Amino acid sequence: MTARNSTDRRSITQAQATARARAQRKRHRYQLGVWAGGAVLIAAVVTVGLLTSRPDASSVERPAPDFTLPTTAGTTVSLSDYRGGPVILYFNEGAGCGACTTQLVALEKQQQAFDDAGLTLLPIVMNTRAQIQPDLDQYGVTTPVLLDDGTVSLAYDTLGKGMHAELPGHSFVLIDADGTQIWNGDYPSMWLPPQDLLKEATSRLGA
Repeated sequence: MTARNSTDRRSITQAQATARARAQRKRHRYQLGVWAGGAVLIAAVVTVGLLTSRPDASSVERPAPDFTLPTTAGTTVSLSDYRGGPVILYFNEGAGCGACTTQLVALEKQQQAFDDAGLTLLPIVMNTRAQIQPDLDQYGVTTPVLLDDGTVSLAYDTLGKGMHAELPGHSFVLIDADGTQIWNGDYPSMWLPPQDLLKEATSRLGA
């Protein structure tokens, strides 16, 4: 082998090594870019999720719209029946919403605490009895649920506050003994601990 051939081979080997190093650095930069882009995307999704799941509450007072609705128990309930005592309305998506029924189960377990505070809780869904009863049976709910055709949900401005524009979200409305709506809260996270609801209601009624 001549000295020239040996030099040429070393040059080729060095050039190949340099090319491989450049390609490796390029792949590394690309991978870092993909990772960074993914991290930014995840952060954006998490941020949007946190923002859209924040509760939205209002203390604007107004006369609570009266209503009369049938219930899953086969009875009829009017808001005016409860004049003289505070009432909490619980609007939710109804049939097919496991989180909504789970919330109702949790509230039902704390029924005594609400009774002790003199609070009446009225859950309201936009379903027929045939549509919602299987969900209530599945979760063991015994509280009668009021069946709305959409009129009451619209009157209380609860439509479109959740995942569906044509349905209520996950909303609570507090009405005092005089029939005045004194607070409402929308919970896109689909959950409000019963003790927090009780504290919210009693603190506002005692104000």
